[in-house]
Amino acid sequence: MTRFVQGADRGQSTLLPECLDDWVADDNPVRVIDAFVAALDLAELRLGGVEPARTGRPSYHPAALLRLYIYGYLNRVHSSRRLEREAGRNVEVMWLLARLAPDHKTIADFREDNGPGIKKSLRALRRGVPQDGVARDSQHRQQIQGSQ
Repeated sequence: MTRFVQGADRGQSTLLPECLDDWVADDNPVRVIDAFVAALDLAELRLGGVEPARTGRPSYHPAALLRLYIYGYLNRVHSSRRLEREAGRNVEVMWLLARLAPDHKTIADFREDNGPGIKKSLRALRRGVPQDGVARDSQHRQQIQGSQ
């Protein structure tokens, strides 16, 4: 058992939508965000919470919150309250966060506590998505680079 809040399995069947993976197309930009954050070294970015605390309530993994922040950056959703709403109603964000729904205070605290690490990750994103399989084709790179 890890010391992070765990999301639901993306392949788990439910009533609506049946399986989140079925509702997010293979060419959807959230898949690029997911792969991009998975390829980052969060400890090198000095994001807080990479090593979970031994006591207290489990926290959200910083990768999940960074995915949400990058999604907001690319879709021009800057408010932590709007990001909270998106996490509860937008199927793409549900897929991206594995159905986690952090509240606006958690999102705002993550942004405040990890500003330099977030800036470094956004700089890496702006430099372009690497050619090594993170973005499967030029359309993904154009979607990310065109959002700046």
